Amino acid sequence: MSVLVCFHAHPDDEVFGTGGTMRQASDAGHRVVLVTATDGAAGEFPEGILADGETLTARRRDELAKSAEALGVHRVVMLGFSDSGMAGTPENDNPEAFANLSVESAAQALAEILVEEQADVVTIYDSYGGYGHPDHIQVHHVGKRATEIAGTTHVYESVMNRDHFRELVKANAQWDEEDAPNIEKIGVPADQITTELQVGEFIEAKRAAMVAHATQVGDFGPFLDMPIDMLRVAFGREWYRRIDGTNSGPMETALPL
Repeated sequence: MSVLVCFHAHPDDEVFGTGGTMRQASDAGHRVVLVTATDGAAGEFPEGILADGETLTARRRDELAKSAEALGVHRVVMLGFSDSGMAGTPENDNPEAFANLSVESAAQALAEILVEEQADVVTIYDSYGGYGHPDHIQVHHVGKRATEIAGTTHVYESVMNRDHFRELVKANAQWDEEDAPNIEKIGVPADQITTELQVGEFIEAKRAAMVAHATQVGDFGPFLDMPIDMLRVAFGREWYRRIDGTNSGPMETALPL
């Protein structure tokens, strides 16, 4: 049995990029650990969704637990750092926000988990955090440093395949040029990707994880009513780049678990 640790910024980030990977690893008999850096307290949520006296942090913790169950995760750890908010928001100015913390001190907290779990493979984000979110960028730096402290051998950046999603946008007739997402500002080109996992058989688990994050309907709502075949086309593959950034030889089709 190997141990896979997936390090993410907020509750719900685990679904798109690594959800299928975690379920695949779990079903294959490996131990899967999900770590989130922040409490997710700066996330947007629909009015009236919280019960009287319920905090967003508490709700997102419960949602994360349900998502993790759907994805076959064995252990969930919320480091509990303060959510930094989207770039340009007031939360960015909080000195205690995750993005403003010392990389060394935050990395030590993650490294302790990696050592405890004897992690074989760790996933983080690329240096732009996929799309420029301050907490995602910090996950890259903290995650990379933590794996150095812990001596983790196999480190992979979870990335979005820019070329894949560019083609999806072109094929989606409901988006005109003004409404379409700016694909050029997310992910990495296909030629920088070292590893592609086929996880289409786990798409039902990924959708269940989306449903679990009820407060984040803005992130998942457009996909929940999509036919399963369309979801499989959009999210049935997950991509990684080895931390050394090299892409020599054939594309890897599995993580080294």
